[in-house]
Amino acid sequence: MKRIAVILSGCGVFDGSEIHESVLSLLAIEQEGASWHCFAPNIDQHHVINHLTGEESRESRNVLIEAARIARGQIQDVQELNASQFDALLLPGGFGAAKNLSDFALKGSDCTIHPDVLSACQSFAKVDKPAGYLCIAPAMIPLIYGSGAKGTIGTDPDTAKVFNTMGGEHIECPVHDFVLDQKRRLLTTPAYMLAGSLSEAASGINKLVKELVKLA
Repeated sequence: MKRIAVILSGCGVFDGSEIHESVLSLLAIEQEGASWHCFAPNIDQHHVINHLTGEESRESRNVLIEAARIARGQIQDVQELNASQFDALLLPGGFGAAKNLSDFALKGSDCTIHPDVLSACQSFAKVDKPAGYLCIAPAMIPLIYGSGAKGTIGTDPDTAKVFNTMGGEHIECPVHDFVLDQKRRLLTTPAYMLAGSLSEAASGINKLVKELVKLA
């Protein structure tokens, strides 16, 4: 059975992992006959958002502990993620990817990736193991794969411009499809950057995961 490592960034679209994208990804991995194994950095979230009101809360939450909600407790510190033990990597979106895994939401093209996350992602890139990035998570790709890496964050021209400024090559992609950078064995899909419903998000995620498992 192929083993897919999944890096989560908390729990909730505005301050962590997009829950729908995460669960759809885990389900798709199982439906393709593979197993999923979740990881997250053991750090405080950038901030906590009240998802009912959209307002920032004064409390503090831990990314790993929050992500454990999605993984039903089956999760490890991303420091323990070793590419040699897995066949492929997957990163769901949600603002946590741009606030906790990286600071893309705050610094745009001048962003950096958390060292443990960067190390884990690069470990897959270095040994040519396939990886999939969903929604806003592809914003990290140029820092992981270097200049010329292809990916999509949907059709938003401003986000695409930042992606290209960072050295990537942005490709517009509809919600029901994915982009494959064959040279790097790298897959991306817009998911909720474009999706207006759960089923729309699933349409692209399912295709990406099917190809990811095939490449693994």
